[in-house]
Amino acid sequence: MIINETLRTTESKMKKIIESTRREFMGVRTSRASVGLVDNLKVDYFGVPTSLKQLAAIAIPQPRLIVIQPWDKSVIGAIEKSILQANLGITPVNDGKVIRITIPSLTEERREELVKVLRKIAEDGKVAIRIIRRDALESVREGEKKGSITEDERFKVQDKLQRFTDQYVNEVDRILLEKEKETREV
Repeated sequence: MIINETLRTTESKMKKIIESTRREFMGVRTSRASVGLVDNLKVDYFGVPTSLKQLAAIAIPQPRLIVIQPWDKSVIGAIEKSILQANLGITPVNDGKVIRITIPSLTEERREELVKVLRKIAEDGKVAIRIIRRDALESVREGEKKGSITEDERFKVQDKLQRFTDQYVNEVDRILLEKEKETREV
């Protein structure tokens, strides 16, 4: 039935937005070390841009330390170069075997800037969720015009779509609050 398919597709798209928002949040540096800060960096591996997580083991042995141990020691210079070019505000230390990245404490001003970045990412996620709802509503209205669903069914679907929207917007807000708390931590 068109209604069930629309609801299933809409919820699936909204879940993907939540995951995308989570991944973007992981890329924002906080005072705490996070694998998400570096694992998706692209490294020039013999002329092929390759994800760092495919080239090395990434560990967090201490709250403010990231240790990157490449499987192939010959790529360590390229990894270091990739980290520097990513402009993350961190400096890698290469000892020839592993790369250590110490995450410095953030200033209060920098923490507030990062919170603004996080809020922008969250707002983008919420807008994307609302766009998905709008598109689903248009699809349902089109179905009503064609006569494949009734007006009562349309109202029920609108209700469910609004509940999905509220649920996923609240989830974005919850994730944002967690990340803000982590960012403001000294």
